[in-house]
Amino acid sequence: MKTDFEYQTDQDSFFPYQVESFELLKKLISAPSFSGQEEMTANLIESFLQDNYVFTLRKHNNIWCYNLHFDHTKPTILLNSHHDTVRPTAAYTKNPFEPVVCDGKLYGLGSNDAGGALVSLIATFLHFFKRRDLPFNICLAATAEEENSGEKGLKSILDDLLPVSFAIVGEPTNMQMAIAEKGSMVLDCTAFGRSGHAAREEGDNAIYRALKDIQWFSSYVFPIESRVMGPVKMTVTEVNAGIQHNIVPAECKFTVDVRLTDAYTEKELLHIIQNHTFCEFTVRPGVLKPSCINQLHPIVKTGLSIGRAAYISPTSSDQGWLDMPSVKMGPGESARSHTADEFIYLEEIKEGMDIYVQLLESLFPYLVNNPDSKNQ
Repeated sequence: MKTDFEYQTDQDSFFPYQVESFELLKKLISAPSFSGQEEMTANLIESFLQDNYVFTLRKHNNIWCYNLHFDHTKPTILLNSHHDTVRPTAAYTKNPFEPVVCDGKLYGLGSNDAGGALVSLIATFLHFFKRRDLPFNICLAATAEEENSGEKGLKSILDDLLPVSFAIVGEPTNMQMAIAEKGSMVLDCTAFGRSGHAAREEGDNAIYRALKDIQWFSSYVFPIESRVMGPVKMTVTEVNAGIQHNIVPAECKFTVDVRLTDAYTEKELLHIIQNHTFCEFTVRPGVLKPSCINQLHPIVKTGLSIGRAAYISPTSSDQGWLDMPSVKMGPGESARSHTADEFIYLEEIKEGMDIYVQLLESLFPYLVNNPDSKNQ
């Protein structure tokens, strides 16, 4: 078979799934799937799994399924990644929806974030799908609206899933394990003044009022710092004011990106912000909780045993919706996400598939010898 994967894997039975999943990725790139508009990619994933004799479930544009010999007495591992993308930037020099392989790289919107991780997890699921000897169950969930923390993404199906013991969330991490990540909260703020003519001493400039709060957001240091995640981080990312050059603005709107840690609850943070600022603000829906897994958890210990490094991620993901322990791990590099001419190396995708399989295979001894692992 002549494919872009010109090398065989040591696991011959796994090779067809690798090739098929890579071809799926190229189809996903060709189908625009902006957050909230993922119907085409959901259809592709659903059909792909059904063509491989997998019974699928669907809610909105989320597709999930279970291994063939599911056993309720065993722990269940969730394999999750997303198939939505951001919109391409104007800086693209290539067609973002045309999957092109060049110099060992696959170019295309969503190739790195998080198509490589998604198809690697799909290949891994198919590899284990018919196995009778698994000491665990596998739930594969290809979900939507990750990029906008939407209400119809992973969050919307959590109550529909059978109980999950722990999860692997597929995001570009160079196949290292993110064992903690900060949460995410967005504030829409408005500073109020009074309009007047700019040529006279009239009005109360809302921009100047906003600047005082913006300065506070940029410089305030929260007194408690997380031992694992470090400090809470606040960044003003958008400012908008004024309707005409000679009118003193009565309103100035600005947006603040807040990265949460386990040192404060959401309510505690909002109380501190309210006590130090003069603007009015609202919290956007879709607050993601900070996530942290015990370093003695079986999945972390197993990952370390096969040479994966553990680190703290600066970015947030669908981990923020999960109440069970989880690690974030996938092929590709986070720095390439949301950039023009996004790409992922073919070798990274193959490595991702191989390491995911190795990770789950290496879990066998621990789970077989620990009957209580379902509750860990």
